[in-house]
Amino acid sequence: MSKKDNSSQIKEYNMRLNIIQDYIERNIENNFTLEELSKISGFSKYHFHRIFSSTMNETINRYINRQKLEKSASFLIHTPNKSITEIAYDFGFGDSAIFSRSFKSYYGISPSNYRKEYSKNGKGIKLSYSYNDDKNLRRDTKMKNVNVEVTNVSEMKVVYLRHVGSYQNFATVFSSMLEKLFVFADKKGLVGNKDCKLICIYHDNPKITESDKRRTSVCLSVPEEIEANEDFCEMTISGGKYAIGHFEITTGEEHRDAWQYLYGKWLPKSGYQPDDRLSFEVYLNDPKFDPDGKQYIDIYLPIKPL
Repeated sequence: MSKKDNSSQIKEYNMRLNIIQDYIERNIENNFTLEELSKISGFSKYHFHRIFSSTMNETINRYINRQKLEKSASFLIHTPNKSITEIAYDFGFGDSAIFSRSFKSYYGISPSNYRKEYSKNGKGIKLSYSYNDDKNLRRDTKMKNVNVEVTNVSEMKVVYLRHVGSYQNFATVFSSMLEKLFVFADKKGLVGNKDCKLICIYHDNPKITESDKRRTSVCLSVPEEIEANEDFCEMTISGGKYAIGHFEITTGEEHRDAWQYLYGKWLPKSGYQPDDRLSFEVYLNDPKFDPDGKQYIDIYLPIKPL
């Protein structure tokens, strides 16, 4: 078997597993069956479990349970007016007792105590940052030239490459992922198309998900008629109401500050709460070509009325 054939097979496996991850994320409230997921993946039921476990380093059941618990942890913070029973049902747990046992087994703390722990001072936002670390929670965020608008956004079809691992590791491969996207865009005649956006999605909350399991997708929005090739997967970013923060940043700390400003300063005063859709970044320029070395980023935060 040639190296080219082997590379194509690896890409096919990764693509199928990405599709499974996306399906689970879109339908996180469901109770999935092995038959259902294996059918969507295109792998036989007999082999699917082994393929997923070997590639993702965790069983499909643990992956699903972890996703449910991690998202429910965010809901405990984001939606303080929602009862623990309601959150349990939202994520497919049979009742609050089952949810509480699973949650405590995973985190070592009950959902009610978890909510109390991170709701001190009446803010309830300590776990809501999509890009941060502990030291940045203590930073005095002083973002300048910040404008946040609330608007309805149409759904977007994107092609994407996905990285699983720490953000530090992601930073080392980000440039090569961009290069692949730009080559694809050039071949499809999309370079210079103002409707094609360069997007980055952080699927997991870094305060909740283990570093080596964090998923990051680098995406390019494309017209419906454009089809991805074997190097990429496709997905649709949901439309709806978003708060869009327009930021000028020059450092990694300012990048984190931008997320902290949107969640920690703007959101509590806005009359909105986060909706259960993906948040993402849109990159508007290449800082290498900016005279001041600035990067212009729009952060899209899905929202709904409080």
